Amino acid sequence: MTQERMTIRAAQAADFAGLVALNNAAVPAVNALSEADFRTFAGFADLFRVIGPVGAPEALLIALRPGRPYDSQNYRWFEAAFGDFLYVDRVVVADARRGAGFGGRLYEDFEAAARDKGVPRLTCEVNLDPPNPGSIRFHERLGFAAVGTQMAGGKRVQLMAKELAG
Repeated sequence: MTQERMTIRAAQAADFAGLVALNNAAVPAVNALSEADFRTFAGFADLFRVIGPVGAPEALLIALRPGRPYDSQNYRWFEAAFGDFLYVDRVVVADARRGAGFGGRLYEDFEAAARDKGVPRLTCEVNLDPPNPGSIRFHERLGFAAVGTQMAGGKRVQLMAKELAG
């Protein structure tokens, strides 16, 4: 896979239909979203990155800092637990691109953005039920550790954080 093929860029409105298909193919690892949901994220996400051609994204990552108007039980847990963080709400890679390094590239960008903003930690949650052991292994390899669990939206999740050294 060439580096050009894995170029990260900001999501555009022309991507939204493709993002719906990409995201919803990954349910139940992530919750289903509509084009309206992606437009909403575009209005307040601190990072809304994709890999792939305009209109046909192959991977996405959406991340938020505290204080955004996002009604997510998991996001709110991190707001209560930590003063500052960059929370990855979702990362999705097309089935055909799994194992090709797309997720790793998105997380490199995610961490670099946090460091550039002086954010002290990265946060996320991963499903425990329904199980998503591949995502837990991925996050642990990147240095994330479990900081809690909770029930959210009918799923049991593991809340994870990665402290960034100054």
